[in-house]
Amino acid sequence: MYLQHFGLTEWPFANAPDPRFVYLSPRHEEALAHLRYGVAEGGGFVQLTGEVGTGKTTLCRYLLAQLPPDLDVALVLNPMLTPEELLATVCDELGASYAAGATTRKVLVDALYRRLLEAHGKGRRTVLIVDEAQNLSVEALEQLRLLTNLETETRKLLQIILIGQPELTTLLERRNLRQLAQRITARYHLLPFTAAETRACVLHRLRVAGRVTPLFDGWALRAVHRASRGVPRLVNIICDRALLGAYGEGRTQVDARTVRRAAREVLPAPSVAERRWRAAAVAAVILLAAGVASAVLSQAPQRLRAMLAGASPAREAAGTPVAMPATAAPAPTAAPAPTPTTVPTPTEPPAVSVSATQERRTLVTALKAAVEAAGPWPAFARVLALWGVPVPAGGEAPCEAVARVGLQCLEGRGTWRVVSRLDLPVVLTLTLPDRGRRYAAVTRLDDERVTLELEDGALVVPRAEVDAFWDGTFAVVWRPPAFGAQLLAVGARGRPVVWLRQGLDQLQGGGGLPASDVYDEALAARVVAFQRRHALDPDGIVGVETLARLTASLDPQAPSLSGPR
Repeated sequence: MYLQHFGLTEWPFANAPDPRFVYLSPRHEEALAHLRYGVAEGGGFVQLTGEVGTGKTTLCRYLLAQLPPDLDVALVLNPMLTPEELLATVCDELGASYAAGATTRKVLVDALYRRLLEAHGKGRRTVLIVDEAQNLSVEALEQLRLLTNLETETRKLLQIILIGQPELTTLLERRNLRQLAQRITARYHLLPFTAAETRACVLHRLRVAGRVTPLFDGWALRAVHRASRGVPRLVNIICDRALLGAYGEGRTQVDARTVRRAAREVLPAPSVAERRWRAAAVAAVILLAAGVASAVLSQAPQRLRAMLAGASPAREAAGTPVAMPATAAPAPTAAPAPTPTTVPTPTEPPAVSVSATQERRTLVTALKAAVEAAGPWPAFARVLALWGVPVPAGGEAPCEAVARVGLQCLEGRGTWRVVSRLDLPVVLTLTLPDRGRRYAAVTRLDDERVTLELEDGALVVPRAEVDAFWDGTFAVVWRPPAFGAQLLAVGARGRPVVWLRQGLDQLQGGGGLPASDVYDEALAARVVAFQRRHALDPDGIVGVETLARLTASLDPQAPSLSGPR
């Protein structure tokens, strides 16, 4: 409909799994590396989770297109099956023959075992991929665990990859599935796109579809990210409808107004629970402001009397005699001499602890005082100052600009646990009840409190106060090694592996011999030890998080959330 109008050769935002249009963000690259690791590893489970629409199935199909020729794959797309039906599906996928009508578990497992042994004898490996695995029953999951017991004297015969929504993680935390959970050799949770990744995805898909010049302006791309929250599927849906809207109006560019209208048309209205949450948040702020105003007004008469008396309320409360001003009522012409009295010694008023209400008011006031139009740059400037790096000039996004001074951004979404384990200054995205966004730099963090750097200075508040405005979105600035943010796993070779060995020698001790340039199992064990020490996911893969934490540990000048290194 709009292809010729915009100079496109094909539909850029179709949700069909065309590999030419697939945009792999750094997180998707890392998730794909985990899947490749699972394919190469012998035995056990690999778990990939992510919210609806984040690209799990797309990654799965992308992986299938790159598998080596000596690999047999069984793909289960509908796991809402009984254990017997699941076994029969796996047998059918792998071509394991069994007697018609004989569908007991023993018959099916025996048939599968014979097929796996036959493939092993031919030098072939076998992988089972289960999509939408959160729909598996506990009994079916236990049956899958038992399949990993099919083995020869030297190796496991079946590798299983579970792909599902976050509910899969909750399911595997059950006590009666702890044996399966212990066999998971690699886990990865796929996050939505960051704002920069959303922009890159839109531009990539347009280029593949034949568009060379910009079609969405900068504000439109920001609106796409805000409306989609970085979910790739929603990015495609919103952009497709925005193009249709611009075409209907006869325009050749898409602006933010068109994107917002498109989002309202294609996205579901906020749920009752979400509307109630918003209303409750606004009401809480109003009640809080009213309570503070009432408290201030209740102190007004006392303060007024003190001002008229020429003294502060603190001195009046301490019992210090107060001299009346000359304009007060005249003293009697004759008065008896006053009886000497003992005047109490003035004392400091007792320290008053700051209540949670006062802290909340301080945080709300500070956030509202910040200028939304300033965007994230002031917060990034404070973080860059801790690195001793001048603020890069230019109009590009902060994470694109810091790359010009030898740093990189790690953007993500998580909890305080994720931020604390990175132990690097971080920029948080905070959302006010009116949906306005503010940005704050976190420069200190402990178990209970957090130091925020805002436009009007530093503010120390409890974590819980920030949680009311923080959805988990953050950006960490870190210094990559000379070879960049290259993912390292078992089988990798080259100078990055030598650097990794030398770095671990420095932190863990050891060395003395020429460092091998091969990433072997022994090196993976050392990486796991480092990851466990720093509360990282102990998968033996040096991804972005592990690399950022490792480079910071090796750099005595790197800033830290927990204090001097």
